[in-house]
Amino acid sequence: MDFAALMNKELSKSKKSSSNDDKKYMKRSEVEAERKAAYLAEQKALEAERATKAEAKRKREEETAAENALREEKRRKLAEESKKRQEEKEWEEEQARRKRLGLPELVKGEENGDQQDGDAADDIPDDELIQKLRELGHPAILFGESHAARLRRHKKLTTVLTTGPIPTTLKLVDEKDMKVDGTLPKDKEGRLWLFRQLASYFTMVLTAYEKAMEEEKRDTSASKMAYSAMVQTRENMKPLFRKFESGDLDDSLLQPIIEIVQALQERRYVDANDGYLRLSIGKAAWPIGVTMVGIHERSAREKLHDGEKGHVMGDEATRKYLQSIKRCLTFAQVRWPPQDLRQLMG
Repeated sequence: MDFAALMNKELSKSKKSSSNDDKKYMKRSEVEAERKAAYLAEQKALEAERATKAEAKRKREEETAAENALREEKRRKLAEESKKRQEEKEWEEEQARRKRLGLPELVKGEENGDQQDGDAADDIPDDELIQKLRELGHPAILFGESHAARLRRHKKLTTVLTTGPIPTTLKLVDEKDMKVDGTLPKDKEGRLWLFRQLASYFTMVLTAYEKAMEEEKRDTSASKMAYSAMVQTRENMKPLFRKFESGDLDDSLLQPIIEIVQALQERRYVDANDGYLRLSIGKAAWPIGVTMVGIHERSAREKLHDGEKGHVMGDEATRKYLQSIKRCLTFAQVRWPPQDLRQLMG
């Protein structure tokens, strides 16, 4: 082998070794590009995994909602069937009782309330009732209509509901006449005026409450919860308004409500809150109701039955409108702040 061939062979070896050495090292840009590609691939895989989990969760929620809806529908149908069977049973018992007493049989579809309305004190003679219906521009007699149903139709036509958050048949008074004196009247006219005052005051508070929530209504969760609380308060106050209309509110509930409203009108919110606590919880030693503390005679056993009893655990409707009164109290101190800061609740 000549010298030139030997030199060419050695040079080719050195070039191969240098090219192999160059492959051991990479540029910073290439390293960064590989890292970026790996990161993007990893994020894409995570995003796909999250989308798969979200889709699976959505399907589970839809299936659960469908099952709940089906369950509620079955429960509703069972309740309707049970109510229908109970009504049919009561109808048969009433028919048997009337037959046993020699009374005329009831016509199917005629409610017991018709008989009660016909025997009520506000009954109107049929001729006069027909004349009043004609004066109102309504048919005097409908096909198959009894006197009781006609009387109920006339009462519905002549009943005027006030416009407000809670429509009521009571005639609301002006704001200057809403001030209660804190006493419980004994006569019928005085109690009716008191119920009109209470209904007017709570209507004013609920109107301001509803207007404030409408103005501050947002898409945030806190705003939605506040608006829902207002709607719930308005719905839960309806049984109390119905009691105002019928005038059958118990004095043990009416007297504390008068004290609370009087304190609210005078902006004594701490006193109003104390009245609410006495009304809802009471001053009994054991508000939840305890008759005995043991088989042995103990000291102060007589305190078990002494003191005012709380009404918050009486029934569900009472608990709801008492809680609504507390919400009205909380809103009133924000809408009409007290002059004495000591009367501001925390």
